Amino acid sequence: MDRETLAVRNLNKAQTLHQPSALHSVRDLFLYCLAKMPVLPQRARSNRVLVIRPDHLGDVLLMMPALQFVKRERPETELHVICGAWAAELLARFDEVDVVLTLDFPGFQRGGRSPRGNPYLRALASARMLRRIGYDSALIMRPDHWWGAMLAFLAGIQERVGYDNANVAPFLTGGIPHQHEHAVLQNLHLVEFWLGVAHNREIGLTLPVDPADAAAVDQLLSDRGIDGAKPIVCIHPGSGMPSKLWQADKWAQAADQVSQHHNVTIIFTGSSAEKALIDDIAGRMKTKSCSVAGETSAGQLAALYRRARAVLGPDSGAMHVAAAVHTPTVALFGPADPIEFAPWGDGRKHAAITSTIACRPCRILDWRDDSPEYHPCVRDISVSQVLEELQHVLGAVSADD
Repeated sequence: MDRETLAVRNLNKAQTLHQPSALHSVRDLFLYCLAKMPVLPQRARSNRVLVIRPDHLGDVLLMMPALQFVKRERPETELHVICGAWAAELLARFDEVDVVLTLDFPGFQRGGRSPRGNPYLRALASARMLRRIGYDSALIMRPDHWWGAMLAFLAGIQERVGYDNANVAPFLTGGIPHQHEHAVLQNLHLVEFWLGVAHNREIGLTLPVDPADAAAVDQLLSDRGIDGAKPIVCIHPGSGMPSKLWQADKWAQAADQVSQHHNVTIIFTGSSAEKALIDDIAGRMKTKSCSVAGETSAGQLAALYRRARAVLGPDSGAMHVAAAVHTPTVALFGPADPIEFAPWGDGRKHAAITSTIACRPCRILDWRDDSPEYHPCVRDISVSQVLEELQHVLGAVSADD
């Protein structure tokens, strides 16, 4: 199949997958009816706000400029963020977040584990917990998160603000359209709407690094015999979905050339589940590398990335962690849209590489029922593209020094 035919084929399949199924249409009708039911409102708790963000780590970090804006405009606001357990450690590092709550959100999982039980009964149980705490307002930060909007409704939170998507809007008291722009700007526009105040400053994102995490990383690298005076480049080759992955042989070629041409030590990062992928890459390399996959907490990963000259990898939360500690990144994008999800920061120091195939970005991250051979958007990217973009981002850093 030629590329043009393949792109048309994938666009047609993606369009079909983006349409709600019959089951989803029935669910949405149920949600609409549920939103019309009377619910006992919570007793007012002045200035306490619940922020609902079920997403993975990168999306959570991209929310932080919006929450920092809330605290700047209303410093008396008590911000509680409810998130997945994987994001709690880094969220707790931000002074603007007063309380971090964790929840096994239906539809969001880590390590292959999916929350058990009926999602509607889970919402009722979680709503009772939220009632005991008490909130004036809820901000539903994920645009399509009907479950979070339903949770806020069932909890009796009187002000519920989010994006007016079809199955979310019935539960809201106020909402805005979901615009095609970077997630940082989407989040900011939502809180601007809620606050009634426009953001008028430079939008920065900085993840604080705990000195204890930095010391732990120093010890980890020392134990591995890594010369503390020699610069490092980190590669995080894993990602949540197979459609986002680059070929192991290309990572090996890129790592060898980066190591040789820039006189750096290559450090591979990832989860325990990604050790096999990293071992495959390292086994193909001609130069020596080091893997710390499965050996760092989220905070230690941030500390490691802060030490690096650059971080390379496919579209993943790791790229956002690196950008948030102001380390240059080279990110390989496939089905996701870099207009919305590229690492946030100085554009000269963060490269988002894409294929020219016409079906990207399809925004379908899980093509598990389709052969990977039909989705070459990441695999199309060449080693030379990655090396060229790395040279550009490192050059931008040198120009500023």
